[in-house]
Amino acid sequence: MFKVLSRWVLLGVTSCVLLVPPSAAADSVDGNVVDVQWLRQNLQREDLLLIDASPAPLYAAQHIPGAIHVDFFSYGGREHSLAEMEQRLRSWGASAGKRVVIYDQGGFYLATRVFFDLYYYGFPVADLHILDGGLAKWQEAGGAVTKDPTPARPTGTFRVTQIRDDARVRLPEFLNASGDPAHHALVEALEPGYHFGAARFFDRAGHVPNAIMLPAADFFNADKTFKSPQEIRRMLSYLGIEPEQTIHAHCGGGVAATVPYFVLKFVLGYPKVKLYVGSQLEWLQDERGLPLWTYDAPFMKRDAAWLAGWGSPMMRSFGMARISIVDVRPADAYALGHVPFALNIPADVFRRHLADPSGLAALLGPAGVNASHEAVVVSDGGLNPASALAFLALERLGQRNISILTDSVDEWGLRGHPLTKQATVVGPRRSPQELAVPATTYPAKVRAGMVVRDPDEGQGLYPRVFIASGRQAPAGSPAGKVVHVPYTEFVNADGTPKAAKDIWSILAKAGVPRYAEIVCFADDPGEAAVNYFILKLMGYPDVKVWVR
Repeated sequence: MFKVLSRWVLLGVTSCVLLVPPSAAADSVDGNVVDVQWLRQNLQREDLLLIDASPAPLYAAQHIPGAIHVDFFSYGGREHSLAEMEQRLRSWGASAGKRVVIYDQGGFYLATRVFFDLYYYGFPVADLHILDGGLAKWQEAGGAVTKDPTPARPTGTFRVTQIRDDARVRLPEFLNASGDPAHHALVEALEPGYHFGAARFFDRAGHVPNAIMLPAADFFNADKTFKSPQEIRRMLSYLGIEPEQTIHAHCGGGVAATVPYFVLKFVLGYPKVKLYVGSQLEWLQDERGLPLWTYDAPFMKRDAAWLAGWGSPMMRSFGMARISIVDVRPADAYALGHVPFALNIPADVFRRHLADPSGLAALLGPAGVNASHEAVVVSDGGLNPASALAFLALERLGQRNISILTDSVDEWGLRGHPLTKQATVVGPRRSPQELAVPATTYPAKVRAGMVVRDPDEGQGLYPRVFIASGRQAPAGSPAGKVVHVPYTEFVNADGTPKAAKDIWSILAKAGVPRYAEIVCFADDPGEAAVNYFILKLMGYPDVKVWVR
């Protein structure tokens, strides 16, 4: 007894041992996360296997007494046979009946990666735990550390009889999930620099199509402990990630992704969570040249080549051009020449109906705009206040898809595509040569919450941030956090949006938070609508326009 107590005196926790017997403390474990108090009370248990998953230099510098070192980088990155992994797990001391606690420096992803390997190869999940806050929290609480090597432990007896293959997603399933965001959430654990294309691991920069950026660091508090389940659920809800979806965690090489995998599956208890071990490494090695995006919604912008192909007379003659081209230039400019089959609905029409969306819907159907088609907005300069205002109004009315042609009408002609002065007829085609689209009934399915009339009304999941979007900050700014980011900072001189990495840099420099209810405003609502478009292009889920 004296020998056992001497060890605890060295750790400065004798009183805890006397108050809470180890067996009682072990029985009190609830879930797969333990705190430093639990570990201090149980550090001398014979059935405890403490694993330090930090990089080798950090482990050599300091570690918790009794911790063995497991270096993922010495064995990870390739597939192993069951026999190989069984031998490796046994070399760590893994045995049936052992209670395993894994830690790293805290707020990192190596502990969760080692946890995944033990879980995947069949170790009982009830006996697997992560130390909340890792070594950083342990030291903050006064826990002892040492440089002394931990004496070799007896080889473990754990047997790998079968793997938990449902914990992983393979490339074919992951590829299908990328095209079905309604039922699948592709959670990407990389930082914004990688997601938006400023940095890259491999030959190309960006993210898997429809990936939702949720960096591993977002799951941790400042003290490197995990955020509360309530806060994490709020993050997920904000990003549109629901428990009913199948969630595929991924990153560059399947390591950082184990943080969202662990938290969603073992902390929140979401039922369908998988780890894509191959991640971008495998995705980019595929011989088909699978795509990467830099914007979160690149389909919101179209170029002349796309529109000339999908909106061509041949496609329309076969009934395959499900596109409504909305030309928002003034009528006199439209009459001088326009894209074939374009419908002229000047920007002033959208502006006049900001407070009357139902009235706008009553005009759009007879004008030839089909709510079930993709509406491509054409202007005299790509993304500008006129085209953005039309985009906002159509999205508010529930248009199926909306995009903006990033080429001007003049550029359309300069690229060799035909222009016409013949007005598009709305109604039956009277001759094979006539440019005609059918009239339709446009349903007024007004989406709530996109346009704010009162800056103090309602609030989203996160605090409201106002972005003054005009060239000059308007007078009478609302109460609360206001940042001034002129819409011109996001748009190139030719009307194309700037690169995603540059837009992210501008937003970060201005102090626009990732988690916020963002309200764009300006004296000209079209200028606010440009910033609205940009933020939606970048994947911000809660963006509004304040119409003053």
